Amino acid sequence: MIHSTAIIHPTVKLGKNVSVGAFCLIDADVSIGDNTVLESHVVVKGKTSIGQGNHIYQFASVGEDCQDKKYAGEPTELIIGDNNIIRESVTVHRGTIQDEGVTRIGSNNLLMCFVHVAHDCAIGDNSILATGATLAGHVHIGDWVIMGGLTAAHQFCHIGDHSFIGGGAIILADVPPYIMLGNDGTPRGINSEGLKRRGFSSETIMQIKRGYKILYRNSNRATEAVEKLLELAGDVQEVKLMADFVSHSARGIVR
Repeated sequence: MIHSTAIIHPTVKLGKNVSVGAFCLIDADVSIGDNTVLESHVVVKGKTSIGQGNHIYQFASVGEDCQDKKYAGEPTELIIGDNNIIRESVTVHRGTIQDEGVTRIGSNNLLMCFVHVAHDCAIGDNSILATGATLAGHVHIGDWVIMGGLTAAHQFCHIGDHSFIGGGAIILADVPPYIMLGNDGTPRGINSEGLKRRGFSSETIMQIKRGYKILYRNSNRATEAVEKLLELAGDVQEVKLMADFVSHSARGIVR
């Protein structure tokens, strides 16, 4: 259903069974996949590609120009996957040519009210950003990440798979996979409860805990920690992922 008050540019590509609510504005160079729902007063600007089965709630602004003062109107993109829920007043901005020119959101994510996703961010799959979570430019978030309400991530920070960020935390460095970060932004162990819910074996969780001790309990430098993580890993891909994340961290990891 397309509401009679919606304004849709003639170049917009709409899939099957797309619903566009009252007073929505969909600008040029936008494509929206099958079975996606836009509630009332949603603004979508281009170049933006939205996949199938998404649900975008009222007053969300999707694909707007970024807030980087260097941005001078260059053609950049926003790419959104499938089955995401984007709640009220969420803002998602396109990329900049200082990076790859693309902001990306994967599939099956929940962005609660007032979340902000800045230019050049990348969000994986199955993640939850609670109310008021804010990502500065160039932030990368992995899969199955939970960010608590009113959290904020500094630009260029990377947040690893299956990590859990406590509400109100300020993230100033990279967060390795599986880590649970307290409200004060410091590591508080691994996200063991989340791992159990997602079917990780007790043996794998134990290896991840040992990896955490290497990173945070044994006073290892980053290079030493990577070597010891690789020794520990064996065939455990999860520990290898921790080692790979730390070795490629440009900002250093949270301490």
